[in-house]
Amino acid sequence: MWEPLRSELGSDVELITPDFRGSGGAALGSVAPSLDVLADDVARLLDSRGVERAIIGGLSMGGYVTMAFLRRHAERAAAIVLADTKASADAEPAQANRLRIASVLEAEGSVRVLVDEVLPTLTGETTKNDRADVGRFVTQLVEAISPATAAWCERAMAARPDSFSTLKQARIPALVVVGEEDALVSAAETRLMLDALADGRLVRLPKAGHLSGIETPSRFGAAVLQFVSELGFARASLADG
Repeated sequence: MWEPLRSELGSDVELITPDFRGSGGAALGSVAPSLDVLADDVARLLDSRGVERAIIGGLSMGGYVTMAFLRRHAERAAAIVLADTKASADAEPAQANRLRIASVLEAEGSVRVLVDEVLPTLTGETTKNDRADVGRFVTQLVEAISPATAAWCERAMAARPDSFSTLKQARIPALVVVGEEDALVSAAETRLMLDALADGRLVRLPKAGHLSGIETPSRFGAAVLQFVSELGFARASLADG
C-alpha cells in the first residue's frame, strides 16, 4: 500500500514497510489477535535492519499499531506519524460490528463482506469520481487479503485499548495527517488526539479520504518530508505500518 509514497520520499527518507502477519511474505501463525503482536513484529524488523530508533508511523490500523509500539517500545520511537486514525477504543457498537465482520469472514472463507461493506468507506468522493486507477488499486489490495488475516485484524482492532494516556506520555514530535474527505475519522476524534500530544502538528490533505497516503501520495509525501526537515534529521528511517 505504501509503494505510491516511496518515490515521493526519495533518498531523504529510508521507508521501511513491514508485512503485517498474514500479508505479503509474513505468516499469520497461531498467536491470538493483538495489535501488540504487530508492534513487537515491527520492533523485530527494526532489529533485523540494525535500526535502533526510527520515526514510527502508520495509517488507519497502522496508526493503532504505532500507538501499541509506543506502549511497548517507546524508547525506540524518535517521532511518530499518525494518519487517518484515532486514539480511542471502539465503542461497543463498533466493536460488535468488527466481531461480526470477523465471524462472516471466517464462515464464508471470502472477503466479500469487506468488499461490500468496508471498501466503499475507504476512499473519498474525489477519488471515487476522478481517480479510477486508485479505486482499482485499493480494490486489489482489499481482495488480496486472506479471510483469515482480515478476521485476525478485525479481532485485534476490536480489542485495542484507549491510547490517550500513551500519547500524553509520548514527549516526542508527532505528525497527524488526515484526509479532508475521511468519512471514518471525525474532526472531533482528530482534535482529541492532537490535544493529547505534547508536540503534535496537524496536516489536512484536500481531496483525500481515509486512505490519504494512497489517494494523494504527493501531498502525503510532502507533509512527511516537511516533518522530517523540521526535526532536523539528516537522514531518517520511517517505519510505516
